[in-house]
Amino acid sequence: MNSPTEKDTPEAQDKAAAEVHEDVQQTEAEDASVTAEPTAKSAAHESDAGADVANDVEAAELDVEQLQQALVAAQAKAEENWERSLRLQADMDNQRRRFEKQVEDAHKFSVQRFAESLLPVIDSLEMGMQAEGSVEKIREGMDLTLKQFQTTLEKFKLEAVGEVGEQFNPELHQAVGMQPSPEHENNTVLNVMQKGYTLSGRTIRPAMVMVCKN
Repeated sequence: MNSPTEKDTPEAQDKAAAEVHEDVQQTEAEDASVTAEPTAKSAAHESDAGADVANDVEAAELDVEQLQQALVAAQAKAEENWERSLRLQADMDNQRRRFEKQVEDAHKFSVQRFAESLLPVIDSLEMGMQAEGSVEKIREGMDLTLKQFQTTLEKFKLEAVGEVGEQFNPELHQAVGMQPSPEHENNTVLNVMQKGYTLSGRTIRPAMVMVCKN
């Protein structure tokens, strides 16, 4: 009968069992390490993703706040421009009304200075109508009044045209007849039946004249 070998002894069997147990524990530890590594990576990835989402939310909130501030500023600017437009429109309306009033007053009172200048002439005529005396004195007073009237007209650029001996001018004269005159050249004014007048160089009434036609 064979004697037991060293491996078959209880000490050898216990040692082998311990080595097997140690190998199993090492394998389990390695498996746990392999399993834990992806889990840790996943957790880290999820943490990074959560941080990114939080940053995106914060950035979005900032953008919304900025947009709201910009909207408030734009509304305030629009209201300011609207009020300015209303004030400008009111100023333009007031200016237009003032201009219309000035034009209306200019039409109404355009001859005021001329009328004021005529008042002394009217006073002189009334005094002449009440005067007593010879015809010569009355005529002398009328002549002074006439000169006063002519001076007033000249002051306002209202000048008489039409003198005997002038050359006929269709812009200033209106021929009411023609007659021969050996002493005068053709188209010479022989007689003035009614004087004409110009206002600032513009003819407002031509003189009615008799013209020489030989």
